[in-house]
Amino acid sequence: MKRGSDIRKADYPIDKLFLDRWSPVAMSGAKISREELMTLLEAARWAPSSYNNQPWRFIYALRETSHWPALFNLLAEPNQVWVKNAAVLILFISKTTFDHDGQPSVTHSFDCGSAWENLALQSALKGLVCHGMQGFDYSRAKTELGIPDGYCVEALAAIGFPGNPDELPEKLRPRQSPNGRRKLSDSAFEGGWPK
Repeated sequence: MKRGSDIRKADYPIDKLFLDRWSPVAMSGAKISREELMTLLEAARWAPSSYNNQPWRFIYALRETSHWPALFNLLAEPNQVWVKNAAVLILFISKTTFDHDGQPSVTHSFDCGSAWENLALQSALKGLVCHGMQGFDYSRAKTELGIPDGYCVEALAAIGFPGNPDELPEKLRPRQSPNGRRKLSDSAFEGGWPK
């Protein structure tokens, strides 16, 4: 697999960890140990959050367990084609209120995204594929997994060891090359929105 930093260039110097992290879909089907998974979730647990509320929650299923179908069957069919070779699925959920006063947390999704990024970077450090997605049934996830009111289903991630892109259906193969990013100047605006 090509590393991201082989083809992606940053506008300003950054650690190659950020350039090497990307989201291919080819996975080998090899198992991830429970200890390896817990290392990823531990990295996520240490993310920053407003008031240190830590609103993230994770529901996970290793492929070789009885829990796998509950998460896998939530996926849209096009995602099931490649996710079948993932080692683990993780559903990201955020608590919408603060623990200390019960008031709404405006940043619960933002904070949960920090946990996702920690997990994605730890996965990259371990040489794993980590692919986040929205292509699943959010309503069914909430109902079928018993997620209570006051919690928001955010995203689902598939994680595994890199696989052979030639084993993917033809239409998925272009997703096996890391892509670039828009210029920083197209995303960061000093003092206000550009006119």
